[in-house]
Amino acid sequence: MTKLRAETEVPTTMGTWIQAIVRTVDEHGVDGTALAHEAGIPPRVLRDADERAPQPAVTRLWKLAVEATGDPCIGLKVPRHVSFATFHALGYAIFASPDMKSALQRVIRFQRLISDATAQRLERDGDRYRFVIERLSPLGPPDEAIDAFMATGARLFRALSGDQRIVPLALRLRRSEPTPSDLFGKIFRCPISFDADADILEYTRKDIEAPLPYANAELARQSDVIVADYLARSGRNGTLADRVHSLLVSHLPDGGPSEQTIAQALCMSARNLQLQLAGEGTSYKALLNDARRALACDYLRQNKHSIKEIAFLLGFADAATFTRAFHRWTGQSPR
Repeated sequence: MTKLRAETEVPTTMGTWIQAIVRTVDEHGVDGTALAHEAGIPPRVLRDADERAPQPAVTRLWKLAVEATGDPCIGLKVPRHVSFATFHALGYAIFASPDMKSALQRVIRFQRLISDATAQRLERDGDRYRFVIERLSPLGPPDEAIDAFMATGARLFRALSGDQRIVPLALRLRRSEPTPSDLFGKIFRCPISFDADADILEYTRKDIEAPLPYANAELARQSDVIVADYLARSGRNGTLADRVHSLLVSHLPDGGPSEQTIAQALCMSARNLQLQLAGEGTSYKALLNDARRALACDYLRQNKHSIKEIAFLLGFADAATFTRAFHRWTGQSPR
């Protein structure tokens, strides 16, 4: 049976992200591995991509890294040691997303993969989007971790789009301005506010919604399934709605899964599934529609599949049934 995360459980961070921190420290001429051991990072975390470390130890590593290197901006240098593969299968799902909006929504949906010490959300305000990071634990992450994550996001966005000219509209950080701070301007190339009330990276709506060149709906879907499986095995798969959504995505190409099938996969009765989903403010039908709608839009943006093929991939009996459903969701014909 899938393990539910206890509210009192200590948050953790994925090992590949910690490995990038260690390599950044090495780059400064300091033994990053020794520093990680001093911080309390288990040695296996630096060897195995599936391992995780408790957030308090990661927070200590950041503190030791700043002290040992004398670099208050060390977080901004971590992206040089980060690739899409750093983020497990989520990296490939991001790479294959149709646009940055979908990529960021995947980061938000699977945020526990990277760290469950933070939560992210994407807000649209007119012609701009705000990507917000909320710190959930008093144990961390520290300012340097937020610096690293924001800088990694800006770097990967440019890599995804293939356009190095894309820059944020603004960056707001809760941290105090370090001395020196000129590296922030060189990396983000936008107005930066320190001592802000939140950690926010802003982009234009045009940039966030523009099609990405490497979109591949099937690769993104398969990667989503792998991430969901990892989170289930590690006991960090979030709400019941998150788990149902992941199961739906993996089962849709085999036909529209019934509520009973999903309930059995979760080792509960259909009635219990209904009650728990209702308690989270949703339902099986709503989640099924959400999964189908999101995948349908991904497939259609690529323009690589016929309507009949998309209907099959989403578990519909035929193209006509899919077309009617798509019109209910969007008010448009899939054609």
